[in-house]
Amino acid sequence: MRHLEMLKRVGQHGSLTQVAREAGITQPAVTKTLAEIESLFGAPLFVRSGRGLAPTEMGRLAMLKANHMLHELHHWACEMEAVRKGRSARLLIGAVPYISGTLLTEAVTQLYERHNIVIAIKQATTDQLVQALCNHELDCVLGRASAVAGRDKLWHEVLYTQRPVLIGHLDLIKRLKGRRLDWRALAAINWILPSPETPVGAKMAELFTQAQVPVPLPIIETYAIDVMHGVLSKNDNVISVVPEDIARDMMRRGAVGILPWKMDWELPPLSLIRRVRHTPMDAEEKFSRILKRLCGHAQEC
Repeated sequence: MRHLEMLKRVGQHGSLTQVAREAGITQPAVTKTLAEIESLFGAPLFVRSGRGLAPTEMGRLAMLKANHMLHELHHWACEMEAVRKGRSARLLIGAVPYISGTLLTEAVTQLYERHNIVIAIKQATTDQLVQALCNHELDCVLGRASAVAGRDKLWHEVLYTQRPVLIGHLDLIKRLKGRRLDWRALAAINWILPSPETPVGAKMAELFTQAQVPVPLPIIETYAIDVMHGVLSKNDNVISVVPEDIARDMMRRGAVGILPWKMDWELPPLSLIRRVRHTPMDAEEKFSRILKRLCGHAQEC
């Protein structure tokens, strides 16, 4: 652990002086520990210069593996603590915001009630979550299947596809009823949009451009569902685009509804993304079975 922590800190700071200050030890002690590590590897891990330490090729690999091991040890400690307190396991799940709260709530509830597994959930974009998965900070991810392209150490199970819809205040929908909408009319309304770097944001920019209409500047750029619902429910001249199942969840809270505008495209499918393991995690397998059963039932309904 001492060597792993030292590799992590040297990688973060690139300076023995800063590492010593952060660790609360002397610089000679840091130098000695680093020499021990390089002796274990039988090769230099860093190149010394007046500007600090720069990792060699082996040093970069050592730091990457050290970070993975530290994350795994931390998760192991948390899981052991959960078991010590009477739970069977602990699962770290990453989820994109555009997943039905109803589905995710039912899945994690069943995981706890049926299998006594406790859950920690992190929300972010698929790219961010997949990177966290590769860094061993998460056990599995609910995200877009397209994000695993080219990653040979990850695999995914497609759960379901989503069709986007426009959503706005109920008063706005009443005013628009019977009107013939087009992209220019839609651009004249205030928008909440996700970042252009997300699948939804990129597709909306493409659609406005194809219609030869300037892409509207959103009054808020976010994919946070609570923020969207809060703004839409208080403003009758704001619209947003979300997957239909997310729109249905938002409609249950009241004040908002789906606009009469058909989207003829689908988002990349939502998948359960996991690291390739020699022996699958039992908690992941149970979570996978619950998700597939819930998604299959939803599609039948």
